[in-house]
Amino acid sequence: MQIAVIGAGVMGSGIAQVLAQAGNVVHCTDVDEDAVAKAREGVTTGRYGFERAVTRGKLDRADADAALDRLTFSTDFEGPVGNAELIVECVPERLDLKIKVFRELDRLAPPNAILASNSSGFPLAALAASTDRPGNVIIWHWASPPVVMKFAEIVVNDDTDPKVIETVSEIAAGCGKNPVVVKDHPMAWGYVANRVYAAMLTEASRVVAEGVASHEDVNQLMVDCFGWPVGPFAMIKGATTGWKD
Repeated sequence: MQIAVIGAGVMGSGIAQVLAQAGNVVHCTDVDEDAVAKAREGVTTGRYGFERAVTRGKLDRADADAALDRLTFSTDFEGPVGNAELIVECVPERLDLKIKVFRELDRLAPPNAILASNSSGFPLAALAASTDRPGNVIIWHWASPPVVMKFAEIVVNDDTDPKVIETVSEIAAGCGKNPVVVKDHPMAWGYVANRVYAAMLTEASRVVAEGVASHEDVNQLMVDCFGWPVGPFAMIKGATTGWKD
């Protein structure tokens, strides 16, 4: 499948890498040339890049090279969008910006192309309403780091075309993810995962504010008790700035 990823930041570049490794032809675009350069470097030599995967025996050299051949990065927007069957939007989490991007995607993308957003919590209804193809608009919410996390929160509403839901779910499964389809709730931010996480983070922050424990203590306790890979505050840092060595 021909896929365009809009945004080459922490999430966009990782999503593009996963999609390419799964056999898709992927073009990742960003308005910032520095972001494009960092993304290209990250997918090759970064912590979760192809070179590390080969070195650790997680990926064959031939498979890594083939995936890299299917993955391109640039500042070109119209070309990749005009040829895409699926477009995954990964721009910063600002509703006004996402709506602006979706209007452009609707104008430039082929009529049958699926427009997906990696939003963390904005309503699907708002993004779909900014296009003339609401049935082909869907939320595909990924978790950080995309290369590792099996999370695939697929958000739909009554207008979403069932074929679009099936297609995106199949692509997610083909990427090694566990797609779970949930309903859009325009009056609540965060779908399912982030609504529950926000409630937990509120209580964790209250614990620190009350002097019961430090940020580090809370992180360690949650890791030790529940087997989380990192604690709640470390999760915010990793999702925001990337997962360093």
